[in-house]
Amino acid sequence: MTLIHFSRRAALVSAVLVALSGCATVSTPVTVADTLAKTPSLSTLNGLVTSAGLTATLQSAGPFTLFAPSNDAFKAVPAKTMEALAKNPAMLKDVLTYHVIAAKVMAKDVKNSNVKTVNGANVAVSKAGEFVTIENAMVTTADVAATNGVVHIIDNVLIPPAK
Repeated sequence: MTLIHFSRRAALVSAVLVALSGCATVSTPVTVADTLAKTPSLSTLNGLVTSAGLTATLQSAGPFTLFAPSNDAFKAVPAKTMEALAKNPAMLKDVLTYHVIAAKVMAKDVKNSNVKTVNGANVAVSKAGEFVTIENAMVTTADVAATNGVVHIIDNVLIPPAK
């Protein structure tokens, strides 16, 4: 009787462990760059970051806050501007780094102020209730956490002032 009781208990424990192991999938922490790569609505930005050679930077320790224009935001940019960016890597890098702040800023922490971007220019960030804006862009998805910062998806591509 003890052997049968033990076998049932072992079978029950095994079944519970198998069921729990299926539920215990641990997601691997991802960097800002990895977040871009795995988010379909940011595929245009991911391609531009890659071609500008900024992927390794966005995989580094950070911290970074990336205001990431969605694919729809890039569709609104005139084709002529996109062609110019494709032909001028320095200009592309300037535009992309204008979307990055060298700090982790969650949406709840945004204060109405000017903040220096990685490209050296300032951007106006503001918050009204739950709405966060940067320059003329609205944050449509806030606080996409990354191991080295945070990504906020925005509805407009920011163009830095002429240097």
